[in-house]
Amino acid sequence: MTRPRSELICVQDTPYYHVVSRCVRRTYLCGKDKTTGKSYEHRRQWIENRIRILSSIFGIDICAYAVMSNHLHIVCKLCPDEITALTDEQVIARWTSLFKGSPLVQKLQEGRELHQIEVKILNEKINEYRERLSGLSWFMKCLNEPIARQANKEDGCTGHFWEARYKSQALLTEEAILSCMTYVDLNPIRAKMADTPETSKHTSIKERVKSCFFLQQAIDEQIEQGSLRHFHLPLKPLAKFEGNIKQEIQKGILFSLKDYLELVDYTGRCILPNKRGAIPINTVPILQRLNIDQETWVENATEFERYYRSRFLFQRQDFQNTG
Repeated sequence: MTRPRSELICVQDTPYYHVVSRCVRRTYLCGKDKTTGKSYEHRRQWIENRIRILSSIFGIDICAYAVMSNHLHIVCKLCPDEITALTDEQVIARWTSLFKGSPLVQKLQEGRELHQIEVKILNEKINEYRERLSGLSWFMKCLNEPIARQANKEDGCTGHFWEARYKSQALLTEEAILSCMTYVDLNPIRAKMADTPETSKHTSIKERVKSCFFLQQAIDEQIEQGSLRHFHLPLKPLAKFEGNIKQEIQKGILFSLKDYLELVDYTGRCILPNKRGAIPINTVPILQRLNIDQETWVENATEFERYYRSRFLFQRQDFQNTG
């Protein structure tokens, strides 16, 4: 019997989870169908864009992701404190970027006066929104449902796009987190969809090493489609690698990005009998392939969030000036 998500996900036990969502019958609804030759590759970008937008709205950090031909993987960290720290107005703004909100929320936004009992009901509704913005279930609901509607509209059909509900697995140790992230980032390699991590499309590792910064156009497309009502937040970067354990509380991954990339590169060279692909053993190390010197690497790794945000804002401004 299926267990409710409240019994499967507990931030007190671990904030880290591995999530998998598969297309119905595992058919090629997001990639290229080898039988018919029809390509659905563009839908992988839909999913990647949606993951990155929702991460900025919800109290959820993305550690790793890979959008494959017929399924997706996400390694995420639940950060409910991020939502707890928001004001009621900020909670409403985030929620109404995805949904209209209750009639009382709409009345508040229109500047109409609320009676005392209405204020009480509104506060209860805001607390409900706050809880939803902290949860994995609503994150996946807001990811999967719009993608399914968009794909069905494109195909001119109705019915299921995703196979049942998503699956989630708690990651209880640092080893589990790192091994799962490595597994996710190497998925395209093992499936022979790419030769190296930095060339694997629609993955977190490509975003980390190739600086695939988000474009304003992706936001505008979702607003035009109706799956996003507005978006006025800075794009949240991927979960940060913070290196060794320090005295202060660490919010990121307790590992250095340089070491992680080398770990992925080394693991990807291992030839597995039950997997189709591997990084060729004679391929030069990943940091050499990226042509990054030690000083530049340290600067980028330690100031990633600052550079990420500034480049994103620059791109938004540049898009507005040319739009």
